[in-house]
Amino acid sequence: MVKGIHRPTRAIINLGAIKRNIINELERLDSRVSLFAVVKADAYGHGAVEVAQAAVAAGASGFCVAVLDEAIELREAGFDVPIIVLGIINPAYLQLVSRYRLSVTAPSNEWLLAAEEAYYEFQLTEKIPVHVKIDTGMGRIGFIDKKEMTKANDYLASSPVFELEGLYTHFATADTVDETYFHLQQQRFAEARQLFPEAIKYVHTANTATALWHDAWGSNMVRFGNAMYGLNPSGTELTPPYQLEEALSLETELLHVKQLKKGEHIGYGADYETQDDEWIGTIPVGYADGLRRSFSGYSVLIDGREAAIVGRICMDQCMIRLPEKYPLGTKVTVYGKNGGRFNSIQKASEYIGTINYELPCNLSERVPRIYVDL
Repeated sequence: MVKGIHRPTRAIINLGAIKRNIINELERLDSRVSLFAVVKADAYGHGAVEVAQAAVAAGASGFCVAVLDEAIELREAGFDVPIIVLGIINPAYLQLVSRYRLSVTAPSNEWLLAAEEAYYEFQLTEKIPVHVKIDTGMGRIGFIDKKEMTKANDYLASSPVFELEGLYTHFATADTVDETYFHLQQQRFAEARQLFPEAIKYVHTANTATALWHDAWGSNMVRFGNAMYGLNPSGTELTPPYQLEEALSLETELLHVKQLKKGEHIGYGADYETQDDEWIGTIPVGYADGLRRSFSGYSVLIDGREAAIVGRICMDQCMIRLPEKYPLGTKVTVYGKNGGRFNSIQKASEYIGTINYELPCNLSERVPRIYVDL
């Protein structure tokens, strides 16, 4: 998708906020615990390469991504730190894993055998670092049977193909007040841990929530994701141990302004009817940019004042009810600060009934990312 550089809609990414969020977390961690920045999904919509640069500058030791192409992008951008691919990679791409010096997830013995076959087929020579994934209760990917875990450990102990570099799991409820299920997953991982060697380079159970509220339990490496971008993985249920700074703002400008008489209708379906003579502004942002139609009624900010979105959000534009007439080009803030007021991504996510992770990820490629370091 082409970037809309010739219109005023843009996402402003404050790399300084990302750095400070990382530094604050590093100050809490034991010095023996590494922090890997999670930059999957284009760094949660913030821009993978730019965020990765900021993360390393702040002290991150490596990166976690979800798919192979994300890891390749980082290597081709010049990063030489460890990169772990958390998703399952088709063994047919093992040549790329070796070429780009990546660590990969081993989710099953079947995968290990298929990957070994590909290793010899491609005549590779360097061992492939693997992180064995234990499914302690997410029900997603990974080993669940202790016999299969033992089989994997025995296989890896003598394998000329793989290096057992990591062992990990993912907690499903580390961001909730009720710790019952979290403790069950802890127990399951502790039992699995006993089946593998004591000396493993990276043992990582700590996603962001586990790092924030459970002292990075069982980990010598933290996968630091949502909080790096200033977003609370718990929403509002738990309070972070330090102030998180949101890194992303979404801004645009008034493109058109008109006064409509009482009783006029606005937008597809003529859903909104003016209750009085109203100043209506049009802004160039719509659902093709990631502003979902369910944001109808949500208040954006202009001149430090609220202006509700009226009518259905269109693909490329939406209309807002202005508190008074404003000149064309006046800044309008969807997420972020404006005139002393703040529209948080958390507030916006609650309005449409989703989690804060989703909104920056929803921003389409058409919205340019502008980087500042403040």
